[in-house]
Order: sequence, then structure tokens, then C-alpha cells
Amino acid sequence: MNSRFSFSHLIAGFIAVLVGYTSSVAIVFQAAHALGATPGQLSSWLLVLGLGMGVTCIGLAWYFKTPVLTAWSTPGAALLVTSVDGITMPEAIGAFLVSSGLMALCGLMGWFDALTRHIPRSLAAAMLAGVLLKFGLDVFVSMQTQLLLVSVMAVVYFIGKRWFPRYAIVACLGVGLLVAALQDLIVVEQLQWQISKPELVLPQFSLGAIIGVGLPLFIVTMASQNVPGLAVLRANGYQTPVSPLITTTGVTGMLLAPFGGFAFNLAAITAAICMSPDADPDPKRRYWASIWAGGFYCLTGIFGATVVALFAALPTALIQAIAGLALLATIGNAMTGALHEEQGRDAALVTFLVTASGLSLFGVGSAFWGLLFGLVVLRAMQK
Repeated sequence: MNSRFSFSHLIAGFIAVLVGYTSSVAIVFQAAHALGATPGQLSSWLLVLGLGMGVTCIGLAWYFKTPVLTAWSTPGAALLVTSVDGITMPEAIGAFLVSSGLMALCGLMGWFDALTRHIPRSLAAAMLAGVLLKFGLDVFVSMQTQLLLVSVMAVVYFIGKRWFPRYAIVACLGVGLLVAALQDLIVVEQLQWQISKPELVLPQFSLGAIIGVGLPLFIVTMASQNVPGLAVLRANGYQTPVSPLITTTGVTGMLLAPFGGFAFNLAAITAAICMSPDADPDPKRRYWASIWAGGFYCLTGIFGATVVALFAALPTALIQAIAGLALLATIGNAMTGALHEEQGRDAALVTFLVTASGLSLFGVGSAFWGLLFGLVVLRAMQK
């Protein structure tokens, strides 16, 4: 029994889930609120996201005997925050179904590599940077209302990046909670322990929502989540076939979209935790860390209503700060990827600016227009 369930597996799985939730759950909250989600709907989102990630982690890791870790699409959630103006919840659910359906189709048909080659990485990175820019700016905007709280969190985060990078965001959140408690900013009356319940929202298919949300969500998830997720697997020596992984996450999204499962994909940063020698010196046994992570995902999903109550009790500035600080590295990497090569830099810059501008035309959000304008500029600038 000890050869399978070691303490290092449990710790690696727990840390992977802890880092994943603390670094991005605030963004999921903002995405749901942008769509006007009720507390019950938000609780349902966290339930199905947790169960979806948990079941796919356990199933894929057990079947392939490799430390496959799945996650919700954090850039996808960020996209929703900036792109759903004027879109109803049922229309968004329809867009989620289209996005996950395209992902499942890519997996079934083996189009993953071909699709990523047709969308220049620089433009995909520029679109991602434009989507995430608001979150980075919100860190400093929130200083206007809670200077001490946000400043202390920022200092702890950058100290952590220097000395304990893996736990920087966890330490930042812990200190933020302490400072908020000392300032009486936490509404204790809203804290309660409860189990989540699924809440069905029937989809509506709107062309504007599909083009403005569904397609960008699909592109962002594939380019900025599945590509690095696969790269982490390969870099650690695991040659797990990619098509079944993409298909499974796509089908899971289709099944759970009506309950709030907006997008599932391969994890990258948190997956690296389960693939490290700290999880197990033997690479062949590290898949147990992913299985443990799946179990913790299921628990956090079941008690998602408690997580909702916890975040409702926290000050808005703390949530904005933790979300923005957690995405700083992603924003930096995206901007580097967008502008690194001189060829195509103008097109990437146009994509970034249009996406960040929040431009909306014909009911279609800025992420789509940013990518489209960038592709047009790229074609025009080619000799």
C-alpha cells in the first residue's frame, strides 16, 4: 500500500490544487459575476468545475499511468470578464458548448497540432496579453481604496517570487487575509459551511456570443493552456498521446457547460508540481500525485458553496489584488511571446491593443476583433 499511496503523493496533489485555486478562483468569480450569476449559479460553477477537473485527473492519470493534470481555463475565465458585455447567461452557456465541442472535435480528428500552426503563436500570445491586461492594472487601481492591504500583498508576493516562488501566491493570500482581518474588512457573518448543488441553465445559441466568446475561448484555451500543458508533459519525458487528452477535456466541457463548466484543459504550472521529483523519485509512480489532486479537486467542488461564501466575505480589493498578482507572470510571458520576434511585431501589437481596448462591434467582443485585425495586418505586412 505504501508503494502506491505515499505521503509525498498526497502533498504534491494538495499543493497543486491549492496553488491552482488560490491563483485563479478569484478570476472565475469575476467571470461569473460579469454574466450576472446568482449565488446558486456561482456555487454550481465551482461544483462542476471541481468535479470535472477531479474526475478527468483521476481517470486520465489512472488509465495512462502518467501524472496528467487538468484545470479550468484561467485565461478563458479572464476572457469572459472582458468579453461578455450584453451577453446573457444562456447565450454564454451556448458559447461554452461550442468552444468545448470544437475542442473535442480537434481531439477526435487529431487536428490539435495543425490548428495551433495556423494561428501564429505571437498573435495568440498578444490576444492573451490584451485579455489579461485589465487584471494587472486592477492591482494598482485597487490601491486607491485599500492602499495598505494591496501594498503589503504586493511586497509579500515579490519577496516570495525571489525566495519561495512555488508558494509566493499562497503566502500573498495568507498575508492578505491576515491584514484584512486586522482591518475588520472580512464580513464574518457571511461565512457558512454548505454543500454545492448543480443548477441547470439551458443554452441559447447566439451568433454574436459564439463569435465573440465561443471562438476566442476555444483559441485561448488551446493556445495558452493545452499547448504549454502538453509541453510540460513532454519536457518531463511523458509521451502520452495528446488526442485522447484533448477529447476528454472537450467532452467534459460539453457535458458540464449547462451547469457552469465553461472550459477544461491540460494544466501546465500545477501539473509540473505533480511531475517533479518531490512528488516521487520514480517517474513511473508520479501519476498517484495527480490522482490525489483529483480527489482534492472533487472535495473543493462539493464544498464550492463554502468557497463562494468565503469570497463573498472578503473585500473586493483583496480579490482584485490576488487575481492580478497571480497573473503577472502570465501577462509578462504573453507579452514576451507576442513581441519577441521583430517579424510580425506590428500585427501582434495591433492584436494586443484592440483586445485590450474592449472594442465591441456587431455584438462581438474585442478578443475576436483583436485576432482578426492582427491577422489582416500580418498578411498586409508580409512581402
